[in-house]
Amino acid sequence: MVFVGGSVAVSKVLAGAPVFTAEAVRYGAACLLLVALAKLTGRKITRPRGTEWLWLTGIAVTGLVLFNLALVEGSGHAEPAVLGVAVACVPAVLAIIGPLLEGSRSTATAKAITAALVVTSGAALVQGLGRTDATGLAWAAVVFGCEAAFTLLAIPVLKRHGPWGVSVHATWLATAMFAVIGATSEGPAAVTELTRPDWLAAGYLAVAVTAAAFVLWYSSVSRLGASRAGLLTGIAPVAAAGSGMLLGGPAPRPLVWAGMAVVAAGLTLGFRKGTR
Repeated sequence: MVFVGGSVAVSKVLAGAPVFTAEAVRYGAACLLLVALAKLTGRKITRPRGTEWLWLTGIAVTGLVLFNLALVEGSGHAEPAVLGVAVACVPAVLAIIGPLLEGSRSTATAKAITAALVVTSGAALVQGLGRTDATGLAWAAVVFGCEAAFTLLAIPVLKRHGPWGVSVHATWLATAMFAVIGATSEGPAAVTELTRPDWLAAGYLAVAVTAAAFVLWYSSVSRLGASRAGLLTGIAPVAAAGSGMLLGGPAPRPLVWAGMAVVAAGLTLGFRKGTR
């Protein structure tokens, strides 16, 4: 989540680039890196079978392709804070639906839901409540649904494929989809329009925000459960605020600091000793 939050400034570099082609490059590079590291570390990537194709394709379509499309289209109708708050609402959904998909006997507890709502409130304070119109709200709802689907759709296939397998299959599927969209909407030669800063930004997103972050995130979901792992999404806006300051931006306002404290309180409640 620190990688994800810190990527905000890097993503701005691609604002004037052929975005779908750049995303195809990003996910393609991430997939190759994941496959190479899996072989070096002796991790076996299993071929999907049966309904697993549906779950993995669903991850690629919603969590990667549609999510990024919603960010691009939504940014024209809503301030970034609105889309950020939509992502911040995910912990509550994961706290309720996650245990059901994981097949555990336990259901969402009042403590888990409360912790998720606290983290969401803190993240909303950090992001702020930006301006938007009806179309912007619709795209924010799509962002919210896609962010939740990125985790929830992976639960049924994590046991057999593991974090590495899910990450590899999701990235190559997304690469193919973005390549088709990019070639159709931006032209086959769009890759030649990418500048050096574009390539550097895509490279960082491929290594840190995709290859590393995907494996780390799905590992957390496997070990902690979707409910508790979902609380960690509150770290992303905090990391975004901190990285902005480190890159020369202004210091966060008092309301942002208050939001960070609320996020910390929610994480403490969700992860304190005695919480299963």
